[in-house]
Amino acid sequence: MAEAKGLFRRVFGGGETPAPVQETPEPAKAPKQSFFVRLRQGLARSSGALSEGITAIFTKRKLDEAALEDFEDMLIRADLGVDTAARIAKRLRETRFDKEVSDEEVKSVLADEIEAALTPVAKPLDIDESLKPHVILVVGVNGTGKTTTIGKLAAKFAAEGKSVMLAASDTFRAAAIEQLKIWGERTGATVIAGEQGADAAGLAFDALKQAKASAADVLIIDTAGRLQNKAELMAELEKILRVVRKLDPAAPHTVLMTLDATTGQNALNQVEIFGRQSGVTGLVMTKLDGTARGGILVAIAAKFGLPVHFIGVGEGVDDLEPFEAGDFAKALAGLQ
Repeated sequence: MAEAKGLFRRVFGGGETPAPVQETPEPAKAPKQSFFVRLRQGLARSSGALSEGITAIFTKRKLDEAALEDFEDMLIRADLGVDTAARIAKRLRETRFDKEVSDEEVKSVLADEIEAALTPVAKPLDIDESLKPHVILVVGVNGTGKTTTIGKLAAKFAAEGKSVMLAASDTFRAAAIEQLKIWGERTGATVIAGEQGADAAGLAFDALKQAKASAADVLIIDTAGRLQNKAELMAELEKILRVVRKLDPAAPHTVLMTLDATTGQNALNQVEIFGRQSGVTGLVMTKLDGTARGGILVAIAAKFGLPVHFIGVGEGVDDLEPFEAGDFAKALAGLQ
């Protein structure tokens, strides 16, 4: 009988209270860094190059014409553009000429002028909720991060409670189609896709038809990466525009162009060509964390005045954020 009781206790518990199990505490997670901190880290190469140039020019030296000329040349080499460089040099000439000037004073002027140049173009991407759907066409050259940007935008819209549909009209690359399907699974967005080599314009048409039928809030159309000097590929982009306008004459309501910050001055030519061919309405600047040429955004803003909706400083979903002129200016100038 005692043996039976012992067996019962071993199987079902009872008897002596077992010693408590010591649980190993989980390691504390590092707090999420603010986007400004990540932006400053991402722009470290750009701001570092500017800081080194400023230090080399102004250390123990009065602000004379030679120093101003060197400073202006440095800003142009940093891709800020001729007009912006001249304006910053003029500001220093008016306030500090023939006086000793510190690195921090120069950086402060630099940040102020960059912010002044960028504030007019720092605009949020507004989704018209009366449209079902609001159609966003995403364009750009190869390797600028179009498909990844689309996925990040889908995640943002989904988090806001919007229903999102994605059209995989980059039919040249099987990888792009699969990548968009993965983003659809992650974000809960419906993905309209065909086979590699399918007609991109026809797929965009079908996607808009389905988006209208389901009253989706947003339809984002991916497109194949194309060089701005390839006439046949640019003609295909024009065909996509013509086809979607058969269903909605006002579509696309937004034409977003992704720009790779590492391309520097070549980005100016890209914006000009794509703007003429597809009516670009706003920009997304990607890969700011991989370049010392972050100043190109200032030159683009000064030349074209197109809204800059988002900037990216990494691969994570949280690394695409609405563009803030003041934060960007401080980070680029190396201010805390």
